[in-house]
Amino acid sequence: MHNSYFDRILTSTDPLTERDLHTTRRNIILPLLGALSAVLPAAGAHAGAIDSSETQVVLPNAIKWDPWINGFPPHSGEMAILYGGLDKPGPYLVLMKWYPGYMSAPHSYATDRLSLVLSGTWWVNSGADFDPDNAVPVPAGGFVRRVARTPHYDGVERSAREPAVIALFGIAPVQLELVDPDKPAWRRL
Repeated sequence: MHNSYFDRILTSTDPLTERDLHTTRRNIILPLLGALSAVLPAAGAHAGAIDSSETQVVLPNAIKWDPWINGFPPHSGEMAILYGGLDKPGPYLVLMKWYPGYMSAPHSYATDRLSLVLSGTWWVNSGADFDPDNAVPVPAGGFVRRVARTPHYDGVERSAREPAVIALFGIAPVQLELVDPDKPAWRRL
């Protein structure tokens, strides 16, 4: 077909040429879709079992949650290490579960930390003075970057109906340092 044929169809306001355009599209797209559908099942038929040395999968019910720090009250905070570790050199990915009514004391890390709220609402603040009333709510889908060696604290309000789950990414070792090591590291609100 000549370009003038397509130009006439594309620039015309005549209902018959609009029908021609839809017919032309259909004549091109339908055979392509038919060919694609014939190829795709064949490609899927050759898929093999997943190679666990190349791709690791952990389903939600298999994630192992442990108390964040021994000695903290039960159901105050839990952690699941998915990759690396907080004190092993290199990248890490951990999940943190904060239960309602608890916050950390002001502290800092040796490296930046990137945080993504997966569920619930996480309350965050920065600075050396513990002031949970001025913490900022970060709902599911929100992102928080903690800059290395800057004091901050976080947790979940007492009135929350569910814990907050946060994915934490960074480079270890983390080297957590409390602003005031003489005060409790975990605060009940």
